[in-house]
Amino acid sequence: MQIDFHHGVTYVVARLAGFDHAGANIIAYSAQYVDDATNEGRIAFDCQSMYFRIASAHKMLDYANFDVLANHHAWIPFHFLPGNDGLPAGQGEDIPFSRRIICRPNSYIAQDMVKECIRRRSDPNALQRLGITMHVYADTWAHQGFCGITHAQNNSHDLRDADHQPDTEITAQLKDFFGAAFDSIQSKFVGNTMPLGHGTVLSYPDRPYLRWSYTNGLGEKIHRDNPTDFLNAAQHMCKAMQCFLAGDPNLDAPGLADQDRKQIDTLIRSIVHEDGDQRHQVWLTAVRNGDFSFGPCALSYVAKGEHSWKYDALGTTASVDDEKTIYRYQTAFLKSNWKRFHDALQAHRLYVEHELLPEYGICAA
Repeated sequence: MQIDFHHGVTYVVARLAGFDHAGANIIAYSAQYVDDATNEGRIAFDCQSMYFRIASAHKMLDYANFDVLANHHAWIPFHFLPGNDGLPAGQGEDIPFSRRIICRPNSYIAQDMVKECIRRRSDPNALQRLGITMHVYADTWAHQGFCGITHAQNNSHDLRDADHQPDTEITAQLKDFFGAAFDSIQSKFVGNTMPLGHGTVLSYPDRPYLRWSYTNGLGEKIHRDNPTDFLNAAQHMCKAMQCFLAGDPNLDAPGLADQDRKQIDTLIRSIVHEDGDQRHQVWLTAVRNGDFSFGPCALSYVAKGEHSWKYDALGTTASVDDEKTIYRYQTAFLKSNWKRFHDALQAHRLYVEHELLPEYGICAA
């Protein structure tokens, strides 16, 4: 999924679940920032204090560098949560690891992840962690059928559109994305060297309006209906956030009201810009115009630079950090949204890698 869903839809769903603007804004910002937190390492302050943070995503700059991209610590806990082949804890240990690591929508693992987040609702970074959790939860629908390791099962081909016609757009997109480097890395990226994630179909799983099909690396014909999947994700996210507000991970929450659900469905299907940022602007306009039952509201998102969480915490406009930089320390840093997000990021990863996945017999840390 891209910024239109992770920020725009997450905000809408959080408001519809019962959060006020301030809370929903933190949740939605955190959900999107998972894709934008690409720096990691030490932050040094002028008082000799230090802070260490991790990255939850990689920059889309050098897809030929598979050693950097094939990072379990980023892809598995934040983007391709393993689905254990759809089985609950205690089952599936006789199934090959490569199948158990495939992402599945609303898997038992994903549901347990959400419940843990709800149990931590009294933590200072609870809303930031909820946003992170909603990012990962939503991606179990978008990234279903793919895994966050380099493996042949990700090697998709025979991409077709909703009318079952061969889709030639994918090659054109690859050439446009990689430019002159396309020919030299094509065999590495879309050949038989076990690609990472859903790279061989680029953004097809992430665009809400698409209906399409492909053959995966196991030879299975897969039909995808993104509008239906994305609406299901929104509905389950709403229920999860209602459970969070109630403090009950097992609550039988109602989810989206009919009229709001229909409005979300309409926008998912009708906003057909290929570019995620353009789709995002349409969602922001819908929020500003009061197209949902919570009424009109101004909403924006700035990942880096002035008005961003990072700027508020560190006073920097740099998009890439240098560990030699010395930042001016302010006592407000400890309670800043940026630090609380990064605290939550580390707590989430530690839980997924060292508690949740081992409960299912999966070692991926």
